[in-house]
Amino acid sequence: MSRTGLNIVLFEPEIPQNTGNIGRFSVATDSRLILVGQLGFSIDDKAVKRAGLDYWKNVDLEVIDTLDEFFIKYPMERFPYAFLSKFGRNNYTAIPHENRDLMLIFGRETSGLPEWVSEKYRDFLYRIPTTGKVRSLNLSNAAALVGYDILRRRDFDGLDAEWGGADTGEIYA
Repeated sequence: MSRTGLNIVLFEPEIPQNTGNIGRFSVATDSRLILVGQLGFSIDDKAVKRAGLDYWKNVDLEVIDTLDEFFIKYPMERFPYAFLSKFGRNNYTAIPHENRDLMLIFGRETSGLPEWVSEKYRDFLYRIPTTGKVRSLNLSNAAALVGYDILRRRDFDGLDAEWGGADTGEIYA
C-alpha cells in the first residue's frame, strides 16, 4: 500500500482528464490509485497523460475489472471503505482516518455509485456539502479535497509539510 496509507478508488471513471489529475494527486501524496470497472477511456489516452503531466509514469496504479473483484480483494474488515456520494448522511470530515488502509471510493462522473452499493453501504456514504445549486463537484476536485483532509488529520504524515529547499532534491517548479 502507499506510504501515506491513502487509496483513491474510482469506479468506472469517464473523463480522462479527471483521472489524470487524480493520478498527479496520487503521486504528490504517495497514494495508490485504483481504477475499477469499465473505463470511459484508455489509460494510455493522451488526455490522461496530459492531465497527469510527466508524473503519470510514477502513479501507483491498479486496475480491477469489476466491483465484485474489488470487494473480494479488499474486504471492508481490513480495508475500511468511505464512499463519497451526494446521498451521504455524514460529511466527509467524519470519515474515520486512522486506518492506513482506508479506501476513498468515488463513483462515475455522470451517475455516481451504483444504487445497490449506495444501499448496501449506506452507513459508509459521505458527502461534500454544497449549496445544492450544482449536481456535484468535479471528481478530481472532490478527490483532492477529501484526500488532503484525511492527510491533514493525520498531520501530513509521510509528506513534506514544509519545503526543505533546493538542496533536498524536492522538485518544485
